Amino acid sequence: MSVLFVNTCVRNNSRTYALVQYFLNLWPDRDVTEVNPEELKIRTLSQELLKIRDEALRLKDFDHPVLKYARQFAEADTIVIAAPYWDLSFPAALKVYIERINCVGVTFDYDETGNPYGLCKAKRLIYICTAGGPLISDAYGYGYLKALAENFYHIDETVSFIAENLDMPFTDVESELNRIRKQMDEWVKSVK
Repeated sequence: MSVLFVNTCVRNNSRTYALVQYFLNLWPDRDVTEVNPEELKIRTLSQELLKIRDEALRLKDFDHPVLKYARQFAEADTIVIAAPYWDLSFPAALKVYIERINCVGVTFDYDETGNPYGLCKAKRLIYICTAGGPLISDAYGYGYLKALAENFYHIDETVSFIAENLDMPFTDVESELNRIRKQMDEWVKSVK
């Protein structure tokens, strides 16, 4: 069993990162591989990279380095994504990462009628997020990842743990974070 931890937290003392660490300490699988798109300097798909990727996919050269992150994603048993909510969405680094893992023939494919089907092993995708204010819509965060997981990757179970309004004067931050930790505790017990 393996866990792929996609870490898009860039701030020191990130509340999202702290919640993910709490979650990973609860989770029974200890084989965790962390991918941090910012630290790894994962680039957007340029014309040159697209050409390389398309050629690797055409040749079914799934061991090509350009497909590394897609293979890693497809082979994980559990996916945990840490994505703070800022500027009304998840970090751009997560979008760049998604761009790199969306590979026909690696993470999903299409049947003869044009419907996508998943090639990922993961049974679960866990999305962990904190927001200074209210989330406008989950379509700009968890909803997007949930749709990809269910419709393309064939990851049937997705769950989110989201703490909102942490920078609002009316919020008791520690109480809100404890509320999310309790949700994590209960959910992990229910899936063991």
